[in-house]
Amino acid sequence: MEHFHEECGVFGIFSKHRKDVASLSYYALYSLQHRGQESAGIVVNDDGLLTCYKDKGLVSEVFTNEHLHAMPQGHIAIGHVRYGTTGLDAKKNAQPICINHMNGNLALAHNGNLVNSYELRKELESTGSIFYTTSDTESIVYTIVHERLTSKSIEEAVYKAVQKLEGAFSLVISSPSKLIAVRDPHGFRPLCMGQRDDGDIVFASETCALDAVGAKFVRDILPGEIVTVSNSGIHSNKSLCETCPKSLCAFEYIYFARSDSNIDGYNVHMARLKCGEFLAQNDNVEADLVIGVPDSGLDAALGYANASKIPYTHGFVKNKYIGRTFISPTTSQRDTALNIKLNPIRDVINGKRIILVDDSIVRGSTCRKIIRALRQAGAKEIHMRISSPPFIGACYYGTDIDSPDNLIANQHTIEEIAKIIEVDSLAYLTVDQLKQIVPHGHELCTACFDLKYPTKVHTHSSKSKFENKIKQ
Repeated sequence: MEHFHEECGVFGIFSKHRKDVASLSYYALYSLQHRGQESAGIVVNDDGLLTCYKDKGLVSEVFTNEHLHAMPQGHIAIGHVRYGTTGLDAKKNAQPICINHMNGNLALAHNGNLVNSYELRKELESTGSIFYTTSDTESIVYTIVHERLTSKSIEEAVYKAVQKLEGAFSLVISSPSKLIAVRDPHGFRPLCMGQRDDGDIVFASETCALDAVGAKFVRDILPGEIVTVSNSGIHSNKSLCETCPKSLCAFEYIYFARSDSNIDGYNVHMARLKCGEFLAQNDNVEADLVIGVPDSGLDAALGYANASKIPYTHGFVKNKYIGRTFISPTTSQRDTALNIKLNPIRDVINGKRIILVDDSIVRGSTCRKIIRALRQAGAKEIHMRISSPPFIGACYYGTDIDSPDNLIANQHTIEEIAKIIEVDSLAYLTVDQLKQIVPHGHELCTACFDLKYPTKVHTHSSKSKFENKIKQ
């Protein structure tokens, strides 16, 4: 559908041997491309000398063979793919962010969104920090550097800085000789650790990136944990663990993560299957076929079909060759672009009663176009099932929906939405069902579905002030 976007994916690697860590980072970022298509970047640390290359575009567009061959070998590298949430769409906001300070060099990549960005930036600027980007990530970098001036080590500086950050942040940080991974105390965004057969330690937003570089999964980084890797080994600081309720973003399982990834010990594909099974419970609608909207609706559709015993089939062909640069400036051209990107299989659809499964409805406009395409392909009935609850609350922890006014479920009842998107029936997963898709003890943040924020949030004042400031 007209999905909102998660902002980014991060990767880090530490090797005791000097090697081509840039190419390994490239493969990892390629596997994390679904988490951000705005920009990509890699920093290689060669004995404290940082070499950074980043630009707007997909990983394959940013890093040609020439660019990768120009990167030096090193012991540490960090990488990033971005979809911007805080900050303007500009090359200068691409990550990782590198900075030189009196105690050495520092590079940082961030997945998440701070809710106290404005306060941090204002405080840092008042003490002489000069900002070059409009991203809240730069506030994290300067906060760490500020703490480093009075700390005995980079680990101590990171520990102090983390306590000043509010919101969602999974970080990979390169100092001259160390690789540091950080996950915020709520664990809003995922972060895991793996190890390659040659002993290299890697960190990534998802386990699919570990697979891409031949690393075996070791464990998930705990909410609030700070892990430091150096030539002396691996050190974990868990002082900030269990200081806040665990609140992994539910949309990691519903939409953001890749199906083959495991997030906090549970497989994304299995979670989506369970969403579909819940949707089929007590659903007495009669239909001929179950189809999913590619790609994030496919697993839930399969789960629905398994539980309902209604046949599952592919109802769309998705054109995988339309990149982020596909231009559609007018309404008619946007409609044509949708037809090229996602086209119903007429011989499958014609004359059939369809159960159509997708992960969410955000604004409803693209959803309606897909429904009309199915009607034109001859669908007799269309019953839509959504594998998440109605999305009614703005999220301030890392998506690009910042106002409830932009959400169709915030403005209309389910019955009204069904009429707007032109389906014969519409049903959503419930919040209680959503909380059951992961094993007991795994807590999900469902704030955008039930408006119960798990932390004290400065959202309306801080976020709006920050965005107004950076746009000036």
